[in-house]
Amino acid sequence: MENKNNKIEDKKSYLTLDSRKRMTIDGVEEIISFDEDQILLNTVLGAMDIRGENLKMNKLDVQNGDVMISGKITYIVYTSDEKKPRKGKGALSKLFR
Repeated sequence: MENKNNKIEDKKSYLTLDSRKRMTIDGVEEIISFDEDQILLNTVLGAMDIRGENLKMNKLDVQNGDVMISGKITYIVYTSDEKKPRKGKGALSKLFR
């Protein structure tokens, strides 16, 4: 019988960040949302929150789970193992501060 922790350890995901301008991720299962300031996605290791300026998805390979992002990347965090990231402050919430 497999332990839940062993299942997580068996899954692999690679993240490459080049000069905070270009990022490649594999092991992506789902794109939750994206705009020029924030990208939320689920990876095999949990939910990921990426923030920055002028973010663009240059490559999305659904079959292999590969994503390439360009722009000024200022923040990267795995939010949880539950794969339910919280959406950051969007344009409307920024207007109504």
